[in-house]
Amino acid sequence: MQPDAGRLVKIAGIQSALIGLYDAPDASAFEPLVAPPARSSTCVFSFFKRWQEGITLHLSRENYGCGGAGRSLCGVKVGTREDLVTFLVDEEGLKPSHELMEEWLAQNRPYQQQYPHILIGPLRESQYDFLKSVTFFVTPDQLGLLILGAQYRSRPSDPQPVLARFGSGCMQLLTMFEDLSIPQAAIGATDIAMRRYIPPDILAFTVTKAMFEQLCSLDKQSFLYKTFWRKLRKARHSK
Repeated sequence: MQPDAGRLVKIAGIQSALIGLYDAPDASAFEPLVAPPARSSTCVFSFFKRWQEGITLHLSRENYGCGGAGRSLCGVKVGTREDLVTFLVDEEGLKPSHELMEEWLAQNRPYQQQYPHILIGPLRESQYDFLKSVTFFVTPDQLGLLILGAQYRSRPSDPQPVLARFGSGCMQLLTMFEDLSIPQAAIGATDIAMRRYIPPDILAFTVTKAMFEQLCSLDKQSFLYKTFWRKLRKARHSK
């Protein structure tokens, strides 16, 4: 059953809708839907405003928009590895050498769909079984709060609770996580290629289902209800 994030969102003052990424057998359960124009290179994040309107983006192996999303989220082979490396290194300068980019690509495997439909949009409680990640779009203050929440129950021996890895914006929605069953989070929307589609003061914080459940379970003993956060909110509102 989907946990209630309402209390967390209210205390944090998060204004944007929480966005889920689903791998589901039935796209109609997520209507209203929008899809990238056929044979386009449309960025996933160009639909940010549509998400806020309650509309879900529908991707598939046949229609995925940007080739990066096709590769990362749908497991589609788009062009050759050589062309991809040349584009990322020689044209965009994201790594200093082809060798290093090749090494990075080899270690970052695309997500393998279980069902025909990848859906990105507002949370759907009835589809919780198919949810893969939840993304909070937040200010730096709210990001700090959520990072603290992700670390709240973490032991030193646990997997790193918060990741900040190199990758495209759509990769940061899912493929940063090696094991989706682990409570883990990733700082996202750091890809300068997609940031033009979202407000300049907003970053993303994407969490696995297990981490989402932990964040929603923060109780009155936690920092969420204590003075540090209240003082920060008061300082911001007094300006």
